[in-house]
This record gives sequence, structure tokens and C-alpha cells, in this order.
Amino acid sequence: MMGYANGFGFGLGGMLWALGCVLLIVGLVVLVAWAVSRATTHDAGARATGQGTEAHDILRARFARGEISEAEYVQAGNVLRSEP
Repeated sequence: MMGYANGFGFGLGGMLWALGCVLLIVGLVVLVAWAVSRATTHDAGARATGQGTEAHDILRARFARGEISEAEYVQAGNVLRSEP
């Protein structure tokens, strides 16, 4: 029975190694969840403030090219901001 502790065959070193692996896996899962949460929160914040949306970018480009007047630009911007 050499090398076996309490009949399980792991010993203290084996149990600490297994605990370390579990903690490493849990840490990686938490890190990935945090990164995904941060990325989605940043995108939602940009949409909520109306900054960085495709519609606003198109509107700015049309105004810059002179395709629409300032009054049309302001009116369209107000409409876009009022949308949910």
C-alpha cells in the first residue's frame, strides 16, 4: 500500500494539483464572461446614446457631401434620436 493515502491513491499533492486545475478553469471562465459582458455593455451604451450607429454615420456623410440641407440634417437627427 505504498503511495496510497486514505485508500484513494491521490495523496495531498494530487488533491492540491486537482484543486489548482479547477481554480484555473473557473478563473478562465470568469475572465471570458467578464470580457464578453464588457464588450456587450460598451456596444449597448453606444447605441443608447445614439453615437456610432450606422444611421447616424450615413446622415453625417450625406450632410458632408451636401446631399441634404442643414434643416434636413437636424430634422433627421432628431428623428433618429427619438427612436427606441
